[in-house]
Amino acid sequence: MPELPEVEGVVRQIRPAALNRTIRSIHVSDVIRLSKANGKEAIIKVTDVEDFIERLTDAEILQVERRSKYIYFTMHKDQSFLLVNHLGMSGAWFHVNELAGITEDKFRRHAHVTFELDDDSLLVFSDIRRFGEMRLLEDESGFPPLLLMAPEPFEPLALSHFLDLAESSRFKDKPIKEVIMDGQVISGCGNIYATEALFAMKIHPNRAASRISRKRKVELFEKIVAILLESIEAGGSTISDYRDINGESGSMQNRFGMYGKKQCTACGTPTKSLKIGGRTSVYCPACQK
Repeated sequence: MPELPEVEGVVRQIRPAALNRTIRSIHVSDVIRLSKANGKEAIIKVTDVEDFIERLTDAEILQVERRSKYIYFTMHKDQSFLLVNHLGMSGAWFHVNELAGITEDKFRRHAHVTFELDDDSLLVFSDIRRFGEMRLLEDESGFPPLLLMAPEPFEPLALSHFLDLAESSRFKDKPIKEVIMDGQVISGCGNIYATEALFAMKIHPNRAASRISRKRKVELFEKIVAILLESIEAGGSTISDYRDINGESGSMQNRFGMYGKKQCTACGTPTKSLKIGGRTSVYCPACQK
């Protein structure tokens, strides 16, 4: 699943392609239409596909921003509103002149929402597994989980917010890996970057938050921020299906010390794994205590 750095990279590339453009028309795939007809909500989280199309046609894209792992499009048509997108497990945006411009067949075949812009270019959302989301909201309050997200990790208040929650009765006895993957505690840090930060700090992912000193918690938070920033500069990490809007992969995966490794890159010990917070956590039994 794309995490904060991958989403940030997509947003930075969508902005020059879409900012101040008007959506001329929208095409929604038959797969999504059939899903809606069967009472499911694949990708488009509104009651009716035609209503989705009508509300967005002739709307101008005023802003494109990232909030945690979400993309916020500020739209204007009579009044301002939000199109909020989550990439899910395999969602990807492409900016092309025609669908054939999406070079990878697996993404081209799963192009589910296509926005034709007023410069004749296409902004296309492809999603192989269809776990992505698009919501039309007047503001964030229209989808309450957005209001619960932690501050951005680069903001001044983010560290104190992390410490307060990590030391609260709700989180202090939970495994530290589960704590830092919770978007209400740290915004945008998922399994990949939590794994890397804990390895860098030599902290066992199953160690309770209460068994880590405040000084070490501060250092852990600072390490998470440093790794997220490094990944942004590297264009994110491509494990399987992440692509930027030009179809390019990121390179952060080439710098991993622990995620997906069979042997510890520091000492050579075979790695172990366990389930924490529903995710597989890989760690070094020799280095991480």
